[in-house]
Amino acid sequence: MTSSKELVSGYYNKLLKRNAGEPEFHQAVAEVLDSLKIVLEKDPHYADYGLIQRLCEPERQIIFRVPWISDNNNVHVNRGFRVQFNSALGPYKGGLRFHPSVNLGIIKFLGFEQIFKNSLTGLPIGGGKGGSDFDPKGRSDAEIMRFCQSFMTELYRHIGEYRDVPAGDIGVGGREIGYLFGQYRRLTVQHESGVLTGKGLTWGGSLVRTEATGYGAVYFTNEMMRTHGESLDGAKVIVSGSGNVAIYAMEKAQELGATVVGFSDSSGWVSTPNGVDIQLLKDIKDNRRERVSQYVKETTGATFNADGTIWSLEADVALPCATQNELNGEHAQMLVDNGVKYVAEGANMPSTPEAIEIFRKSGVHFAPGKAANAGGVATSALEMQQNASRDSWSFEYTDQRLHKIMSNIFQRCDQTAKEYDREGDYVIGANIAGFKKVADAMLAQGVI
Repeated sequence: MTSSKELVSGYYNKLLKRNAGEPEFHQAVAEVLDSLKIVLEKDPHYADYGLIQRLCEPERQIIFRVPWISDNNNVHVNRGFRVQFNSALGPYKGGLRFHPSVNLGIIKFLGFEQIFKNSLTGLPIGGGKGGSDFDPKGRSDAEIMRFCQSFMTELYRHIGEYRDVPAGDIGVGGREIGYLFGQYRRLTVQHESGVLTGKGLTWGGSLVRTEATGYGAVYFTNEMMRTHGESLDGAKVIVSGSGNVAIYAMEKAQELGATVVGFSDSSGWVSTPNGVDIQLLKDIKDNRRERVSQYVKETTGATFNADGTIWSLEADVALPCATQNELNGEHAQMLVDNGVKYVAEGANMPSTPEAIEIFRKSGVHFAPGKAANAGGVATSALEMQQNASRDSWSFEYTDQRLHKIMSNIFQRCDQTAKEYDREGDYVIGANIAGFKKVADAMLAQGVI
């Protein structure tokens, strides 16, 4: 009889051959399959009907050309992607990323993660992801508008409020969503509000959506800390990044009594031993679109560092909120040596497998992104609910819903880890809890 370990190894080896040159996708799948060894030992029926092979194969992969004209009349050609990974629980749901690093493997890794993240929210949404290798940095509003219009000219035929609902991600904020929605409305001649989330508040958007991923990561972190008799009140927190997720994670952490002692962007990192002036940082990043070094010029008690790493700071809590694989084994050991006891991923897969293993061995409580950063997609689903009912909820009510969802996600991860004799292992808990909900739906719906 084939053991669960041999089954999983066989699945993974086939996947490597079929998806060559996609290391991020391989990494995401390997983490989930490692957890599923435990599931298959206890519940072997989850290996029936090619379930795991089907789960790891996208239902649909769309690649298309995106031509656009710059302000100096040069023609540029980028590549667009939409991976519709799994719709067993509901319409595909996941963001669009505009960044030069985007390729099919990156989008597949993000879409695969999205399956389990969306499942953990308890809301009826499937997993998908999209984007382009277009770089919005340094581009004028007119150039970004033309790119978004060209991108949507192909994408519109593949999406819809009951089919696939994109949102924002790195490089795609309210401005880009506006241009994308405008072109969708122009092409379809209908105001289908639920086709995109992250919209402006005056035309179908939801309060809290901007803050949701950062707030949600902090809500999850605080729940995790409370389980171990601690809280963010009085804690020192490191946050990598300075985009929406990072800024609102800092804001909520400080509201709950923490001191944010550092943040970063791709140019370097800032040490802020006395905490962060959130309003100043928002102005620098959101309004002026400048680098974090500007923050140091306009405040006191902060220092900018172009070299080294933000993970060298002393803290109690670390929230990696920038991008995938930003926190490696060396960084993890620094955090352990400097007293960090809690790590929660605000970004998608920002910690390498080596880093996660160091956290496990060192007793650091670690929350994976598919659980800790699910607040963004959860609030996107709440935006879809408001659009469907032609309603608009208050900030307080929506934030309460978000807080409840994140608390439920933590409880689900915690209880599932205990059920499989892995108490405190939130990676195992998140992977198995997210998997079982999707797997049960797939088994019920037949081999499709």
